[in-house]
This record gives sequence, structure tokens and C-alpha cells, in this order.
Amino acid sequence: MFFKAKKKKFSGVSKEVEKHLEGLEKRLEELSQELAEFKKGMRKAVTRVGIVRFNPFGEAGGDQSFVIALLDQDNSGVVVTSHYLQEHNRVYGKPIENGKSSYTLSKEEEEAIAKALHE
Repeated sequence: MFFKAKKKKFSGVSKEVEKHLEGLEKRLEELSQELAEFKKGMRKAVTRVGIVRFNPFGEAGGDQSFVIALLDQDNSGVVVTSHYLQEHNRVYGKPIENGKSSYTLSKEEEEAIAKALHE
């Protein structure tokens, strides 16, 4: 029955054109499915980024420390903070769910998240 409906749909065209159109329809269906799967997978991809450089020492030194927020389309991901000190470097990571963290955030971390959300 499905084949008969297609035959009726392409009535008035040559067999060669009909076969080509059927192939195009099949490929369009395949591409539509692939696109839907791609969109589903992209929900968890990093699509929002915010970075803030800062100096934890006030006027001495430069902006060697930074915070970077890496978020997906659901505003979830991670915020990574790197404190550059003379003797060593410390790196912290905090999970983010819906733009918020269950951990206390510094003002620089909040700023990086805000930048990512408004990008």
C-alpha cells in the first residue's frame, strides 16, 4: 500500500525520475534522523564559555589567576579556578547545575558563569 501511494504521488513522471525522487526522499528521512540525534547529543556539548582573569594580590603582580566557566545548553558544566601564587599554582573545579553550584562561589566564579550565560 505504501508503494502504491508513492506511485500515485509521482504519477506523470518517468520511471528514472521517479526512482531518483524516491532515493532523495529516503536520504532526506535518513538526514532528518541524523540531525535529530545530533541535536540531542549537542545538549551536553560545551556551548557557553566565560573567562575572568584576576589578581588575587591587589596591586602587586598581574592578572595571572583566572576562572573559566564551561557550560552546556542546560547551563550545566563546570567552573575551573586557577590561583597563581609565587610558590605554586592551585586549581579548583566546581560542578555547575542549571547555572548554580552546590559549593560556595567566589565573585570571580560568579562573574565567569554570568559571562557564559549571557554569551
